[in-house]
Amino acid sequence: MKPIIDICADLGEGFGKYSITDDDRILEIVSSANIACGFHAGDPRTIQKAVQSAKKFGTGIGAHPGFPDLVGFGRRNMDLTYEEVYTDVLYQVGAISAFTKANDVNLQHILPHGQLGNMANDSPIYAAAIAEAIKDFDSSLIVMTQPGCLLEACKERGLTTAITIFADRAYHVDGSLVSRKEPNSVITDPETILTRTLKMVLEKKVTAITGEEMDIHGHTLLVHGDTEGSLQLIHQIKSTLLENGVEILPLGEWIEKE
Repeated sequence: MKPIIDICADLGEGFGKYSITDDDRILEIVSSANIACGFHAGDPRTIQKAVQSAKKFGTGIGAHPGFPDLVGFGRRNMDLTYEEVYTDVLYQVGAISAFTKANDVNLQHILPHGQLGNMANDSPIYAAAIAEAIKDFDSSLIVMTQPGCLLEACKERGLTTAITIFADRAYHVDGSLVSRKEPNSVITDPETILTRTLKMVLEKKVTAITGEEMDIHGHTLLVHGDTEGSLQLIHQIKSTLLENGVEILPLGEWIEKE
């Protein structure tokens, strides 16, 4: 049986006339898209365009809710209550869902963005608020996350989860991501990224930033759309995986539902 992986990217992260990535060209390559919901990036026009393009290319559509922090791009810590996290996530997922419904396409998954996702992995309160919002909105949605509090909160509520692995980020030996504030946290060398990706997908192993080899198991491979040269990199990753016998499909087509 061929190994299977989903390739996803964060898209729709422009605002007004400003655009970070060439969403259309990336959507031709990836199998799933995490679309910004308007809090850390995105606006009604960028959401509409991203959803329509994803539908055209048959790409799985996901909501990418983040902290209400346009200036910091959702990558700064925020001290919020359970109710604030719950309602912020519910609001953002509802926004994306309005556009998927209007365009007659299904919402496949949810991936919390940036520090919202990072803090939810460490905070039982943030994790519970996010998981409860997803359960209350649509318990059939797949939740992309990493090992930690959010994964456990989703499992406790019977939600289907998919483990996200990162092609262009460094890991600590405990499986957590190295903070972007730290040196060498973002990997930019294409050959290194390709080698690491193959090892993660085929061998279920990755080398931590301290040099130790660790186990890693993922369902979806995330490549950040705002990484320099991301378009070419995503194309290279997909080509390399296909050449090595890996099947690439949207999560909704193969992941086992709870």
